[in-house]
Parts: sequence; C-alpha cells; structure tokens
Amino acid sequence: MTGQFQLTQDQVAIRELAERFTADNITPNAAEWDEKYIFPRDIIQQSAELGFGSIYVSEESGGIGLGRLEAALIMEAMAYGCPSTSAFISIHNMASWMIDRFGSQTVKDKYLPQLITMEHIASYCLTEPASGSDAAALKTTAKKDGDDYVLNGTKQFISGAGENEVYVAMVRTGEDGPRGISAIVIEKDMPGISFGANEKKLGWHSQPTAQLIMEDVRVPAENLVGGEGEGFRIAMQGLDGGRLNIGACSLGGAQRCLDEAIRYTKERSQFGQPVAEFQNTQFTLADMATDLEAARALLYLAAAKVTDNAPDKTRFSAMAKRLATDNGSAIVDRALQLHGGYGYLQDYPIERFWRDLRVHSILEGTNQIMRMVVGRDLLRQ
Repeated sequence: MTGQFQLTQDQVAIRELAERFTADNITPNAAEWDEKYIFPRDIIQQSAELGFGSIYVSEESGGIGLGRLEAALIMEAMAYGCPSTSAFISIHNMASWMIDRFGSQTVKDKYLPQLITMEHIASYCLTEPASGSDAAALKTTAKKDGDDYVLNGTKQFISGAGENEVYVAMVRTGEDGPRGISAIVIEKDMPGISFGANEKKLGWHSQPTAQLIMEDVRVPAENLVGGEGEGFRIAMQGLDGGRLNIGACSLGGAQRCLDEAIRYTKERSQFGQPVAEFQNTQFTLADMATDLEAARALLYLAAAKVTDNAPDKTRFSAMAKRLATDNGSAIVDRALQLHGGYGYLQDYPIERFWRDLRVHSILEGTNQIMRMVVGRDLLRQ
C-alpha cells in the first residue's frame, strides 16, 4: 500500500485483472457448476495463464512472486463470482508455495513446473478423521525404509482428492505431538493411494472433496519438504496465508451479495414504494457495508504483516480470518433476508453464496480456534 491505506497502481491493476477474468469466465458459469456439481478444471487452468497458479511462488522458481495482499485481492475478486472455485485455487497456491519455500531443489524441479501452469493441481493434506482442530494429534505414519518412506493413514476433507495430481501431506515420522510431524509430496498414481467417495456437501459444489487413503505407499525420501520434524511448523506457516485467502473469499462473496441486495431493493416495490426507500432497509445496507469494510481493512493489514514476516503476523491473520468469515456469513444472511422468499430460491445467487460461505468459519482452523490463537498470543506479551 502507498500512503497509509491506498492500494498501489500495480495492486489496483492486479485486482482489475482478476475482476475481468471473473466476469468473463467464472460469474456466468458458477450457478451451473453449483447445480450440476461441475469441477471447472479448464477455467482453473486458464487462470494459471495469468499467473494465478503461482501467486506467491518466487520468480526464481517461475512464479509471479506477489505478496499476500495481492493474493488476497485476487481471491476476493474471483470469489465475487464463485467462492468455491476461488478457494480451490487458493489451496493449490498454498501447497505450491510450501514446495517452493521449503522444498529442496530436487523437489522444486520435480513438481513446480507443472504446478505453476496448473497442468497438475495440488492439494494440502493436514486434517484426519480423528484430528481436526487438534492437528498435532495426526496419526498418519511415514516410516523410513531405505531410500523411501512408507506411508499409512487417511486424510479427511481433502479438496481436490481424486482429481488433483499432487498432495502435500503432513505425516508422522517421529514422536507424538508437533515435533514428530514432517511434510512430504505424494503423487496421485503412487501404488497404495486411493480415495474415498466424493463428499455430499452443503456448499462448495464446484470442487471435489474426499478422503486420501494411504496403504503402504512408498514415497521417495527426496520428496520430503523441509527436514524431518519440520512439518507442523511448515503447515502452520501455510495456514497464515490460507486463512487470509479464505477470509478474502468471504469478502468477495459478501461484496457480491451486498451488490445484489442493493440492486434488488431498488427494483422491488412494496406498499407503493421501492423497498430501498424504507429506513429499515437503508439501515441494514449501511450495517452490511460497514461490517464488510471493517473486515476488509483488517484483512489487508494482516496480509501486509504476513508478507513482511511481522512478529504478530499469526495473531493478525487469525483475527482477520475470524472477522472476515463471520462478517461475510452475516452479510450474506442479511442479503438473503432483504430478498425475502426470492432469496431462498436457486434462481437468485444469494442462497449459493449463503451455502458456500458457511464453511469458511470452519476450515483453515475453526473460528473458535482463531480466538484461542489470538488469546494465547495476547497473554504471551
């Protein structure tokens, strides 16, 4: 940002580029993707032509090397059309960044070229059936055997499972707790890999979600990302950015629904006048806009802190994610109320955004966990 609160010309140009891509490719198709459970791989791959498959992969590795604020602007713009698709691209970027930031040159050379173009798409694999918020309790094992690790376990709620080619997974190579966790890159076609049935979800219909199941999967030791025991730290650093992006997806969805509510209340008449003329409507719209801008300001600040590696970056990313996702869902809910019965119909986009944004307060760390992160950091001061 220049000055104190203004985006730079480059940042505005990046946002406008993402807005044009969204208007041309995502917004016109999102309702059909949702209704028919279509995974729009072709459109996702087209976004890579703009660099959106490697937003914060370094330029040295072939990415576009942007900061976390620029990434948030892109995610927010794409979520205006479809939060589900935007979030999916965010997850790919998080996994690609982990390989670039912490992987050896061997791992980078093996995977990044096809991830940058999104010829191959990556998933992030942390959650397990019995370890969600308590991620450090994960049970998937990786035992060293010669030049390989042998993996056994199951990952739960994996976006892209069964469709994506690359999986950055957190596995246990040592003792219980966070110090025994390592990160490793797995390929879809490795023997012993299988996938559960596609989950039937409330929202996020444009992306597949399933279990990743590993049974005696042999993975080359060179696929380790970072050293043994560094996986939990790597995963948490990845989540700082992931939380910003999912918050940005809530901002984009909320902005779309605010715009839809303004348009609808101007057009809809009751008691002889447009609904927008009623003071109650104006107060509701004012509160929606205020809550949106407050969340946006905090998220942009947090993004700048993550880019600068500020000491309080994790606290701010947790605060921003919590506020953006809570406010985003509340804004969409009020937009649905302003639409009345029509807001409940699939003929209007509001109900899709209501469903898609609901999960944002759960994934990348529940909003209850976000409060714990913030509270503990405050008490350490």
